Amino acid sequence: MADKRIGFIGAGQMAEALARGFINKGVCKAKHMWATDPVDERKEVFRSFGTNPVNGNIEVVTSSDVIFIAVKPQYVSVVLREVRPHLEDRHTIVSIAAGITLQSLKDAAGDGIRLVRVMPNTPCLVGETAAAMCLGGKADDSDAQLVQRLFDSVGKIYRVDEKLLSAVTGLSGSGPAYIFLMIEALADGGVRSGLPRDIANQLAAQTVLGSAKMVLQTGKHCGALKDMTCSPAGTTIAGIHELEKAGTRAAFMNAVYAATQRADELAKSG
Repeated sequence: MADKRIGFIGAGQMAEALARGFINKGVCKAKHMWATDPVDERKEVFRSFGTNPVNGNIEVVTSSDVIFIAVKPQYVSVVLREVRPHLEDRHTIVSIAAGITLQSLKDAAGDGIRLVRVMPNTPCLVGETAAAMCLGGKADDSDAQLVQRLFDSVGKIYRVDEKLLSAVTGLSGSGPAYIFLMIEALADGGVRSGLPRDIANQLAAQTVLGSAKMVLQTGKHCGALKDMTCSPAGTTIAGIHELEKAGTRAAFMNAVYAATQRADELAKSG
């Protein structure tokens, strides 16, 4: 794996986070990484941590084995059609563009290409992405294992059927915004109750972090963990009662479903 050559067409923040994660966890060497971007400053960022910024998409393709398509969705087909004559059987194309289907990727890249579509999320920027992938074209289990190894260095990735990728978008793709809103609201509640803003923000964020770790590390159902925190006639159950009266649980469910529906609409229009 350390000898795999990885390329990025598009060198924005998400591509940078992936590249730094791959290097820091030792799954790829910086000298085996290429990147291009229309913005020179982004190429210089990649140069700053030892990778090889280049001036064109074709050079990325000819230099790499795994090629990340990290441009805006409207440019994905344009980029793939440009590099199509230079794609070989050794290449694995990994698209992280939202809403671009495997069929669209195949139409642009051609038959016989290994295609992996990935839906990451913004916590990739801090090495804690929650991502999902699906395979297309000639991609097989070896490609899935390769992408799994790469994304395990920046969080977690799960393999799903493409028809479920909109639900992934609605949950983990859009989910960070829901959590940021919740953290802000918890902090506001702390300020309303007398806490200084900076302490309220830190307490709220750390509470979410610790609670998430409990879910992941204990393997217990969220309901059981909630019950562990609620003592009879105590403070927590009083707060839970207010959340239930406000329909908080249904609001989160509705948010995921609405985002999923919108992701389906975008995929069909794309």
